[in-house]
Amino acid sequence: MKTTDIGIDMGSSKTVIFSDSKILLELPSVVTIETNSGVPVYFGEKAQQTFGRTPESLTCVHPIQGGVIADYDLAEAMLTNYMQSCFGKKIVRPRVMAALPTGVTELQHHSLSQVVESAGGRNVTIIENPIAVAIGLGLDFTNPKGNLIVDMGAGTTDIATVSMGGIVQCDSFATAGNTFDELIEKYIKKEYNIEIGPLTAEHIKKQVASVVKRPIEVTITAKGKNSVTNLPEAFEVTSTEIYDVVIETAISICNAIRKVLEKTDPDIVADIMENGIYLTGGTALMNGMGELLEEYFGTKVFIDSDPVHSVVKGAAKALNHPELLENIDFQMRAIKELTVE
Repeated sequence: MKTTDIGIDMGSSKTVIFSDSKILLELPSVVTIETNSGVPVYFGEKAQQTFGRTPESLTCVHPIQGGVIADYDLAEAMLTNYMQSCFGKKIVRPRVMAALPTGVTELQHHSLSQVVESAGGRNVTIIENPIAVAIGLGLDFTNPKGNLIVDMGAGTTDIATVSMGGIVQCDSFATAGNTFDELIEKYIKKEYNIEIGPLTAEHIKKQVASVVKRPIEVTITAKGKNSVTNLPEAFEVTSTEIYDVVIETAISICNAIRKVLEKTDPDIVADIMENGIYLTGGTALMNGMGELLEEYFGTKVFIDSDPVHSVVKGAAKALNHPELLENIDFQMRAIKELTVE
């Protein structure tokens, strides 16, 4: 792959740029702006560090929400900053394959294309996350055999059955990693009367959260602000508590996968039961997620060795394999035809 051929995954949590078998950039999809003027001040890690700590004169914004662009101007400014970090301000316009959740509308497709082009990309093509994952994993989805891809990101869980070079049935489910963080925040406030931020909630999730009961309970100590005194306060929370907080939502993801399978041809479902489920995305690393899906569906679950970067690696790889995209119409696919009722 040429160094000027890149894959881009602008996710709700992070933006990743990948080229030539290496990650060129991986930064939070966060921008700190001046509250009154809306002018960007910080991007990426520095903006992330200011989250929940800004004075009234500054505001932290996530321009990507639910895997799609929520603020066009800030998304463009952020990606322009990131592209310049990778390539400098020289006249280097890389070919780009950019990823979006499945079931995107034509407007969302066009918005991402325009942002990437304005930020310095050329020949911009949009690929849906499950297809990017399939290509990245090296799955031969051009034949009549069916496969099931489940990509659990921060903002969405993308579910798709693929066969004959395209998507058969799919859904972009707005329950994913950020949902678990929000549940933990609410639980700590309700049970401990302590307010915590999303970064602390995510830390608790990574350290003790599990969607299967742990044989040995794990405890973590964290800090937040007492809702009554407004003073800092430490608290302990156990893995059993967090399991009770997250399990219902984890089961709802399983139910969303089941609904996609219910709308899929029986022969393809039979292939999936034989081949297993391919699980990717950062939330796939949540303790017990693969085990839960195996128990729920009664089939094998394969978690990519690098699930966080499955989408962007597949997007970059797709640039060199345009023949795999012949049966896919990204731009004109109607969201009503793709989403599960």
